[in-house]
Amino acid sequence: MSAPLVQFDRASVAYGRLRAMEAVTLAVPRGAITGLVGESGSGKTTLCRALLGLAPVADGQVLFDGVDLATHLAGGGRRFRRRVQMLLQDAVASLSPRMTLGAALEEPLRIHALPLTEGRARLAEILRRLGLPEDIRGKFPHQVSGGQARRVGVARALVMQPELIVADEPTAGLDVSVQGDLLNLLLDLRQELGLTYLIVSHNLNVVRRITDRTAVMYLGQLVEEAPTAELFRRPAHPYTVALLSTNPSLHAAKRRARILLQGEIPSMMAPPSGCRFHTRCLVAQPRCVREAPALAEVSPGRSLRCHFPFALALPG
Repeated sequence: MSAPLVQFDRASVAYGRLRAMEAVTLAVPRGAITGLVGESGSGKTTLCRALLGLAPVADGQVLFDGVDLATHLAGGGRRFRRRVQMLLQDAVASLSPRMTLGAALEEPLRIHALPLTEGRARLAEILRRLGLPEDIRGKFPHQVSGGQARRVGVARALVMQPELIVADEPTAGLDVSVQGDLLNLLLDLRQELGLTYLIVSHNLNVVRRITDRTAVMYLGQLVEEAPTAELFRRPAHPYTVALLSTNPSLHAAKRRARILLQGEIPSMMAPPSGCRFHTRCLVAQPRCVREAPALAEVSPGRSLRCHFPFALALPG
């Protein structure tokens, strides 16, 4: 595994009494694509906000390129903002309805006082590669489809020539063919530009296809992280097993019975004692109620937070 571009070192995020993220240790390798999965309310968005400097890190550290994030953000963090870009799930809402798409695409160049001539030439090439017509610059957000708005968002991020792109549900709302084109483009750009991606998605097929590593979060904690192929082939944490059992397959021979978790995800304000997953776990033991498992490396490149790994298997 290459050296990390981003390193969460027992990082926690707190909003008063609410601990939205608890002691997360996670490396995002430079030049790799890391996936982040988990139910709504698991802490994925909080982790991304912490990385972007938008959520208060109460304990631990978030390092970017080996330097504490607070140092990068000192004085406004303008250079850091150029190095890290975000792709938002609601692409239309992220664009001003009173601004043409051309103005929106050039806005980052103006904010960061970058050469417009060079930036416009780069934009033209990006738009071409994304399959967007040149005249889209003169349109307003409500005049384009959701898929086109998503690709405009990609173009707006790439014009800054970032090192890291944080993508929130990058293919949501796109038809299958457009999804494939976008994923292929992201892979090509990673190869050509040396980009690093952190991709948050509920679409496990997208995660399986595009990512090198996958991290699984539950109730503000990282519960499993491994190379994607290994994690999908043999998940170790009971929560990961349940999550992957819900993944639809186009191939009838590979379809599995779903593992249905009991109850709702608990409140972050009052997390369960011991292992946070024990209230819904199908293989929980008394130890799980009493003792919180530590995140530990169980094999090279694979970390896990569970007293009884591999106790639950994917349905056949």
